[in-house]
Amino acid sequence: MKRVVSFCLIAMVLGCGVQAPSSQHVPDSRLIVHASDTLTVDQALAAEAKDAFLHAWTGYESHAWGHDSLQPISRQGKDWYEASLLMTPVDAYDTMVIMGLEEQAEQARTLVFEQLSFEKDMSVQVFEITIRHLGGLISAYQLDGDSRWLVLATDLANRLLPAFNSPTGMPYVFVNLVTGAVEQPHNNPAEIGSLILEFGQLSRLTGDMRYYDAAKTAVQELFNRRSELGLVGTIIDVETGQWLNPESHVGARIDSYYEYLLKAWLLFGDETFLAKWNLSRDACNTHLAHTTDQSGLWYGIVDMNSGERTSTTFGALHAFLPAVLALGGDLDRASTLMDSVYSMWTRYGVEPELFNYVSGEIIHAGYPLRPEALESAYYLYVLTGDKRYREMGTDIFHRIIRASRVEDGFAHIKDVRTNEKNDGMQSFFLAETLKYAYLLADPTALDFDEVIFNTEAHPFRIIQPELNR
Repeated sequence: MKRVVSFCLIAMVLGCGVQAPSSQHVPDSRLIVHASDTLTVDQALAAEAKDAFLHAWTGYESHAWGHDSLQPISRQGKDWYEASLLMTPVDAYDTMVIMGLEEQAEQARTLVFEQLSFEKDMSVQVFEITIRHLGGLISAYQLDGDSRWLVLATDLANRLLPAFNSPTGMPYVFVNLVTGAVEQPHNNPAEIGSLILEFGQLSRLTGDMRYYDAAKTAVQELFNRRSELGLVGTIIDVETGQWLNPESHVGARIDSYYEYLLKAWLLFGDETFLAKWNLSRDACNTHLAHTTDQSGLWYGIVDMNSGERTSTTFGALHAFLPAVLALGGDLDRASTLMDSVYSMWTRYGVEPELFNYVSGEIIHAGYPLRPEALESAYYLYVLTGDKRYREMGTDIFHRIIRASRVEDGFAHIKDVRTNEKNDGMQSFFLAETLKYAYLLADPTALDFDEVIFNTEAHPFRIIQPELNR
């Protein structure tokens, strides 16, 4: 059997003692579902996933080295901001380690340690930099134990902390990495509530509670502003605390807020997050869930205050929910929703970004190589051992590869009806999509019960003792 990746815990980092766990900590609750003991390895699928990763990485190495991402059609690099932050190497590093790609991992390590600096006078999006960079750096540190990863992570977090200096404690959308100047007070639940895993794990590793406390305060302030129905809206002003868009759903701009409520409890043992998750899950199941005779279970859009259904749309980003429901113990609902998610692929060949699940009309026809459907297939296979989910995931993976592979990488699909392509390959394709495909094939490559994945699929090792402040 393939060696399971082990996580390194360093006893002394940056002068701060970090105590290694004597045993795995998982909060005691009937909600917990553990990995099945009937899992097997699909060697052929694992080889295909690894081959796809190498094809993507070779394209990046050949045409975009030192840049944030590859544009595989024009064969050139692309940076998100005025200067590169090496997004793809940081984001993809732990996938290489899990796949056993030692040569490529060493290339990425060398590039990051030689060139990555956050001393850049530019504004960055707090959420994206947190889940991709901070999450990637923390996971890399726990995987190989080199303290340089943690030095970079700590430096980055310190530069992001000024974003939380709003009147409510909820973060601004942008912060300057050098000056700490903030921009854009109109934020959303996903970008406000999906920082706690990364900032909290950094507190665990350094002993500096500023990170955990700032991110937890942001979640609490957001949760306090939910409606009487227990729902959050889409846009909120972090200076006034007023909702600007009352649409409630589980899609873009809200999705990972719910994911992190459950995962923060699982990672840190903080019971306040479990209470928030339970209330939020029940509100979503009561008001957002929508079962139709024709197409099954979906989660639509309602007004957060009245509960009135305003739209019957669902899409690629919503497909994370079966994984989270399964992780929270609701395997029946997760299974039913996964059937709906899979039907998006069989209906259109490749899932569209957004469609109307009642009329079947496509609202947004693109597919930018998103991982969420594969993520949910992986979770359900690991938690149930039912090979039906591996079969679903394998089919989804093959559809992705067939539709998006080009000579120097994999390209975004502009329209799933025509397979016309866009010139992009974001870092999450290597960090998430291909990682989940590989883990679906070889679930023994990582101990599922030992880690919690952030929303960018970076695995964080569960550490004792609990954080419950």
